[in-house]
Amino acid sequence: MNHTTKQILRTAWIAVMCLTAIPAAAENVALHTPANTLVLDIEKGKEPKFVYYGTRLTAHDISVLPAPTTANWSSLEIYPAYGATHIQGEAAFAMRHADGNLSTQLVCKDFEVTDITDTAPNSAQRKGQQLAVTLSDPVYPIVVKLFFLAYKDVDIIEAWTEITNNEKKTVTLTQFMSSAMPIRRGDVWISHFHGSWAAEAQLTEQKLQNGMLRIKNRDGLRNATTDRQEVMFSLEGKPKENEGDVIGAALMYSGNFNVTVDTGEDEYHHFLAGIAPENSEYHLQRGKTLATPHVAYTFSDEGLSGASRAYHRWARRYQLRHGNAERMILLNSWEGVYFDINQKGMDQMMADIKSMGGELFVMDDGWFGDKYPRLTDNSSLGDWVVDTRKLPEGIDGLLRDARKNGVKFGIWIEPEMTNTTSELYEKHPDWIIKAPQREPVKGRGGTQLVLDMANPKVQDFVFNVVDELLTKYPEIAYIKWDANAPVMNHGSQYLSADNQSHLYIAYHDGLIKTCQRIREKYPDVVIQDCASGGGRANYGLLPYFDEFWVSDNTDALQRIYMQWGTSYFFPAIAMASHISAVPNHAVFRTTSMKFRCDVAMSGRLGMEIQPKNMTDEEKTLCRQAISDYKMIRPVVQFGDLYRLHSPYNGDNLASLMYVAENKEKAVFYWYKLECFKNEHFPIIKMRGLDPEKKYKVHELNRIDKSPLPAEGKVYTGSYLMAHGLEMPYSHDLEWSKLVDWSSRVIYLVAE
Repeated sequence: MNHTTKQILRTAWIAVMCLTAIPAAAENVALHTPANTLVLDIEKGKEPKFVYYGTRLTAHDISVLPAPTTANWSSLEIYPAYGATHIQGEAAFAMRHADGNLSTQLVCKDFEVTDITDTAPNSAQRKGQQLAVTLSDPVYPIVVKLFFLAYKDVDIIEAWTEITNNEKKTVTLTQFMSSAMPIRRGDVWISHFHGSWAAEAQLTEQKLQNGMLRIKNRDGLRNATTDRQEVMFSLEGKPKENEGDVIGAALMYSGNFNVTVDTGEDEYHHFLAGIAPENSEYHLQRGKTLATPHVAYTFSDEGLSGASRAYHRWARRYQLRHGNAERMILLNSWEGVYFDINQKGMDQMMADIKSMGGELFVMDDGWFGDKYPRLTDNSSLGDWVVDTRKLPEGIDGLLRDARKNGVKFGIWIEPEMTNTTSELYEKHPDWIIKAPQREPVKGRGGTQLVLDMANPKVQDFVFNVVDELLTKYPEIAYIKWDANAPVMNHGSQYLSADNQSHLYIAYHDGLIKTCQRIREKYPDVVIQDCASGGGRANYGLLPYFDEFWVSDNTDALQRIYMQWGTSYFFPAIAMASHISAVPNHAVFRTTSMKFRCDVAMSGRLGMEIQPKNMTDEEKTLCRQAISDYKMIRPVVQFGDLYRLHSPYNGDNLASLMYVAENKEKAVFYWYKLECFKNEHFPIIKMRGLDPEKKYKVHELNRIDKSPLPAEGKVYTGSYLMAHGLEMPYSHDLEWSKLVDWSSRVIYLVAE
């Protein structure tokens, strides 16, 4: 089957008949990214329908596409509303009108396609094409605008809605999804992610069957700790990394969410994503508008990794702060000293990370509190003043020591939280989230409480925590922003009694407003997004952050799995990956320093350890790893990811690689996950190289007595992608240094 025939069959299978011309009165409207096309059937007075989403269409494609199937009552509405014509399937929109009517019909009133140049949430300039479809109810003056933004330079289309109440009284929104997408049935599989604290981003792959698949989070604050809001659909059978048609969808929200796939009797799986409606019905006043979060879609005919590469390019350019700037190699104090902060110890850690080639030191929890010193996790949150008993020269002394040691300085805060044992709580008990007429439910340490970000006074307080630090100490280069508690009971002391159901939405609106204020005043400081580990790895918040903490579990073996899952939607430059001590503090596993270095080098490299407890040999290896990472940092942080062999295969092997955009350099990672006798692993074929180029092989972090057989040799890209390189199953070491862990990092440079 030639390529043209395959593409015709593929597009026919995914979608339906379309036209690409976009005259003002057209009914079939197309939006294009560099390699994708979305087509909607839009006719005034009717419900807009989905037509096509897939590879970019040509005139020839259009001429041969068959008509859509409408067998088995297939529903192709792009934003189905409940109660008038769409009542049995999952609705994208439902409301209670001012007169109590639960039915809504949304038909097209008008639409417009415009070329836009605007500012992305991360302050980057972007260009694209935007479709706005205005829907209204023929009976009630409710208006819903559907928006679709197709980027000019990356294969992402964002979709969202704006809902306006023009009725005379307040209406109640009970279902207000951001977007819906019909996906043609067949052998369709979904890849999605679940997890928990210290075990985030665990991959699940399953074939879509009849019924309802609902992926959700109800944490209130940390919506990536459990289920995650990003999914990929493999349209041609069981998911494959580097071949096959894939649709990706990522809800860009920081709060409670629902991602649903509804499969009934018709020919389509119906995907919907948006804010979770449970206990969040929204009372929309007359003349007011509610905007929903965006959903970012991509289509790839290069498998799961192809979809990931699209998200990574989009993220680096338009979603992450400073997505085009190399990230610093840092040492964080947390696992090294926990709450045992003191000036001499911080100075020593700064000197140690500098001696190993690091560039930044971050002082974590335990540095603050006056009346209530922060000695453990049960006090002082909200009292953001230096504990001079621990740090007699304060932050000024730490900054002086950082300058002396030749490193940048960063600091940890948790500004959305307080403790019952704190001066802040004594002054402002009305600022916390608490159910009316009930005692507050407490979290970490038996005392932790969540401040109510719906309250503008709390928003000002949180802004001032950052503002006062950076105004007084402008040399602070990095902030680690943590959030270690969920919403533990429902109630806002700020919102009115009749708007208590707005709590979850209002919290995140307030958080985003506060982040925007911080970034307007402090665009240059690097800020890490942390929430009990990877609890806030989402594109709702990341435009205001530079990176996120993948997990509080720094065990190298489990990090392979977590970073594998995280990489589906998030680039390496955003994934903080640290070398830590053994036995690991989360799982108590002992892995070799070589293995820990090799795993951490596949993300944003850092350290989470007490250097003074390391042996000279361990320091030497880390010094080499940091030096090697600086050499490959541009490739890892800005290159294209190719996942090659999944740890989820169950055969004790994992492999991935990054390739520079110009194909001049690449980094290949190979990990043996367990040690058994009589092992037999496949040779891993590489991807993404230029078949015509010749690449010289160099192993990084080498500990073996003898080099690899391929060391220093030159191979064509064609050979490496067709055959790969043989990797020894163990390291060639003295008997006393043998370990049950094996890993390789191979640097490829075009000659």
